[in-house]
Amino acid sequence: MAKTKIAVLISGRGSNLQALIDACKNEEYPAEIALVLSNKADAAGLERAADAGLETLVVDHKAYEDREAFEAGLDKALKNAGIQIVCLAGFMRILTPWFVDRWRDRVINIHPSLLPAFKGVHTHERALEAGVRIHGCTVHYVRSEMDAGPIIGQAAVPVLKDDDASTLGARVLEAEHRLYPACLRLVVEGKARVASEHVPMRGSVEAGQRLFNPSPFRSTQNDVKPDNAA
Repeated sequence: MAKTKIAVLISGRGSNLQALIDACKNEEYPAEIALVLSNKADAAGLERAADAGLETLVVDHKAYEDREAFEAGLDKALKNAGIQIVCLAGFMRILTPWFVDRWRDRVINIHPSLLPAFKGVHTHERALEAGVRIHGCTVHYVRSEMDAGPIIGQAAVPVLKDDDASTLGARVLEAEHRLYPACLRLVVEGKARVASEHVPMRGSVEAGQRLFNPSPFRSTQNDVKPDNAA
């Protein structure tokens, strides 16, 4: 079976890269990682990729005079490697409309929030500050606007009463590692096509599935009473 060639773009440790590496080890998985590219030579994820025997490349954005020149170099590297789908995995560069249009509907990203909530950085801290009860992650097609584009899939996790940004982030990250390979498979298999800037809902999610926080089905002994309670 011919597999779709993907590139994974990283700027840091490559946690989601590892999830994709693990998924691609399965002979039945329809994609293969043909290139791991970073804009930072010291990105720890490059070592992960090398340990897995993958082709790596550094395209340092600081070596180019502007964003357009950097992205022209990026585009050339991807085409030279025969890349068909680009997966952003902690790639800390906002892509210009030129690059996004050139690779339209062939670039996907994972973001640590339930978009459109909490775009940008520090999502877990902001979720806690906002007092949300449900948090999560999103895989979406990339558009020129930051953290925007047709949503492919999402995973939700509860926010627990003793959470800080670290514990909540770890729970979301675990969900990311399951969600990203699953969504990439949908894209590669043509089951997550964009129509009118949406991805039509597919899959076997049951209408009865719910995630409640707090649970309406049981009370807790440590319920907090309001300040004006008797």
